[in-house]
Amino acid sequence: MDIHKARHRKIGAKLKQLRKDAGYTSYENFAMDYELSRMYYWQVENGRNISLEYLFNLLNIFKIDVCDFFADLK
Repeated sequence: MDIHKARHRKIGAKLKQLRKDAGYTSYENFAMDYELSRMYYWQVENGRNISLEYLFNLLNIFKIDVCDFFADLK
């Protein structure tokens, strides 16, 4: 796995954890509640490359600053 794919997976894993921390056990319920594509959101959680705009939208939903989001990702 190349370094970019590994980073995408880490981002997806962190988003998944934020979703669970917000009380959503199902990615589908989360996506539906925020009017996101269920399939696309599932792909993001599983390491799909996403745009900054989509990431910023998710961080806004989770009420987390971009700097805080990336602070512990290496």
